[in-house]
Amino acid sequence: MDARCDRGIIFVVGLLLLFGLVMAYSASAPFSLRYYGTSGQLFLKQLVAAGAGLVLVFVFSRLDYHVLRRTSEVLLVGSFLLTAATLLPLPLVKDRQWLNLGVFALQPTELVKFALIAFLATSIERRGNRIESFTEGILPHVVVFAVLAALVMAQPDLGMLLVYGAVTVAMLFLGGARAGHLALLGLATIPVVGVAIAIAPYRLARILSFLHPDAYNTSSGYQVAQSLVAVGSGGILGRGLGASRAKLFYLPQAHSDFIFSVTAEELGLLGALALIGLFAAFAWCVLGIARHAPDELGRLLAWGIGFSISFQVLVNLAVALGLIPVTGLTLPFISNGGTSLMVSLAMVGVLLNIARQGG
Repeated sequence: MDARCDRGIIFVVGLLLLFGLVMAYSASAPFSLRYYGTSGQLFLKQLVAAGAGLVLVFVFSRLDYHVLRRTSEVLLVGSFLLTAATLLPLPLVKDRQWLNLGVFALQPTELVKFALIAFLATSIERRGNRIESFTEGILPHVVVFAVLAALVMAQPDLGMLLVYGAVTVAMLFLGGARAGHLALLGLATIPVVGVAIAIAPYRLARILSFLHPDAYNTSSGYQVAQSLVAVGSGGILGRGLGASRAKLFYLPQAHSDFIFSVTAEELGLLGALALIGLFAAFAWCVLGIARHAPDELGRLLAWGIGFSISFQVLVNLAVALGLIPVTGLTLPFISNGGTSLMVSLAMVGVLLNIARQGG
């Protein structure tokens, strides 16, 4: 079974990576031409990130995942410090979210996502049955999340905070935490979320534009309105690869947050369903890896990685289709973004290592 999971996830991720590179070039070409003087500049960066990511797949697939028992805290603290550095007035800081390393811009919050999954998996495994206790099992992880939340909100990056929260709750539940405790925790966060939305005008505008799309389709709801136009104009077969009109600066972030909209416009309903099918196949492969993991650590790691990627996919698609407010989350393996792609591929390497030890 582990061999089939191994081959299956390699095949699916390979197709997703190829699909993503094609769409990354198509969606980013106009933006790249206008701001860099050549249509392939952003694609070249994505191609380099894909190459580096494949190296990470190889490294992490050969690296025994049990090493995370000893290094997860170091990874979490290190990624936390890198994220904190984006809030400092440093020359290499870009837009309070990236560290400009010359030819490459690093987004530390993506590293935090990987580190948080590793930390939660190792911490939950160590606690065993104590995870059922609120004070010993849930509270320490809530404190860690609260610290991360304060840091990420300062950037601000509400979308990534949503991923952190969902991953934390899901992994605690899968690790054996009581549903009642998690439900009470969820209720307690509602006022905090309300305050976070109220104190930031742009967040409130996103909520209002979601609730009243027609009244805000030329302001805060413009992106979603244009996204729906792009998706609807694709029809069954699409306009054709490279023929999107939305990416010609009608749809902001066409090559990152809203790349699914360009995909649906160019490849139509069939192309969009094919992409969704690949993500469903990925989730199915991860489910098989988690079920046949050799131990609790491997099971939790596989669940955490699979959930984080699948959750981000669902949120991105829901935003593109106007089902939820804009979050700023990219589409894993597909959207233009070097750090996101490399981290996703590194996590695939961990999955492969778990699968190979699961026989």
